[in-house]
Amino acid sequence: MDGASKFVRGDAVAGILILVVNIVGGLAIGIFEHKLSFSQAASNYVLLAIGDGLVAQVPALIISTAAGLVVSRVGSEQNIGSQIVSQLFGSPQALGITALVLAILGLIPGMPHVAFLSFAAIAGGAARWIAQDRREKVAAPPVAAPASAAEANEASWDDVAPLDALGLEVGFRLVPLVDRAQDAELLKRVKAIRKRFAQDVGFLPPPVHIRDNLELRPGAYRITLRGVPVGEGELQPGHFLAINPGRAIGTLAGAPTRDPAFGLPATWIDGAAREGAQQQGFTVVDCASVAATHFSHVLQAHAARLLGRQETQGLIDHLAKTSPKLVEDLVPKLLTLSTVQRVLQNLLEDGIPVRDLRTILETLAEYAPRTQEAGELTALVRVALGPAIVQHVFGAAPEIGVLVLEPDLERVLLQSSASAESALEPGLADGIARQAAEAASRREALGEPAALVVPDRLRPTLARLLKRAAPHLKVLGHAEIPDSKTLRVHAVIGARP
Repeated sequence: MDGASKFVRGDAVAGILILVVNIVGGLAIGIFEHKLSFSQAASNYVLLAIGDGLVAQVPALIISTAAGLVVSRVGSEQNIGSQIVSQLFGSPQALGITALVLAILGLIPGMPHVAFLSFAAIAGGAARWIAQDRREKVAAPPVAAPASAAEANEASWDDVAPLDALGLEVGFRLVPLVDRAQDAELLKRVKAIRKRFAQDVGFLPPPVHIRDNLELRPGAYRITLRGVPVGEGELQPGHFLAINPGRAIGTLAGAPTRDPAFGLPATWIDGAAREGAQQQGFTVVDCASVAATHFSHVLQAHAARLLGRQETQGLIDHLAKTSPKLVEDLVPKLLTLSTVQRVLQNLLEDGIPVRDLRTILETLAEYAPRTQEAGELTALVRVALGPAIVQHVFGAAPEIGVLVLEPDLERVLLQSSASAESALEPGLADGIARQAAEAASRREALGEPAALVVPDRLRPTLARLLKRAAPHLKVLGHAEIPDSKTLRVHAVIGARP
């Protein structure tokens, strides 16, 4: 076909030259030999020359059409003859357009009307017959499949759909908030939250699979982690949520509710009351912001569960680009990937970001020859990250206000942890949890961070004990406090009133 295409190009050039020669020669013969006027010679010989030129290009047209057919079906395995027949006669639209073009040509004055109109009638009739046959096939009842074919449709591994690591399900009224075609605001918020999470916490969370769920209420949404709901809420599209941060005055007309992220009292209001609510001290946000804030809070709260083997390997591979020797010496020579993952999860459960992965792995490489226990390695890593932990809790203030244990209580707890049966007596544990929660609430009411400083050996036990009673209370070990910080005791846990 490449040779044929070159022939067509050369033939076209030759045809133009021959046409010019024929026109000039025809005019000369008509004027000088047959003694015709210029207009008569042009009418006779120029028309003949142009007609001859057009007829001479018919082979080139056929070759070009053939080349186009061959090139356009390169990626198909079907026979070219069958392919042409199926495309030409398989759709009534193709024949209908052909009939319309032929009919228009047949109506042009000077054209062979009988030939063009006859072919137009044939093509139109064929298009009508194909269209009618297709309608009859669609209207015909489906033929029942044989029983053997139904029995052959056995279950396979393709039927086992993997669970989404992180999912967001919405009711049908919230679909516009997550519609990609409309560039929905909540979609952009989710992308920004994942990016911010990676920057703050230190690893990239899994992608979020968003879908509608007709089982939910129309305005409800659900956040799932590996198929298990970890957060739910309900929105009112077209309304705003006015949240009372604790200093708002007055009441608002609307549907009372609670902020799904932090449980603060709130009210759904319409757009007209938005400005008035802000003047009264309420925090007013739209539906997309409510869902996005809740989603961000859930991500932070379940960061440890989001860090799987794949995410841990991704962290290590990323660090290997800048510190290849450190990674090579640690994993898997000194520690397995699962142990490193467990240490990172322990840190995340305590609310400690893993951004400083180099310090974490260097500490693990230093102490891995002595112990392989993830809990002990976590305590050693916490000491190495002590300045960053205190910075994360208290900021850059040189003096930090903390809670401490009463000395006698501290001595009892140390003796209990040294014995084989280290479980605390239930009454004592309840008293510690209650007093710690009360002291933490007082610090939070003042807008100050709440942290309990205890001996390093007691830190894991008390952290587990106080996690439910005072979730915002940070439990720090003595060795984690930098020497540059000055401690100011604001409350003593276990002291008698």
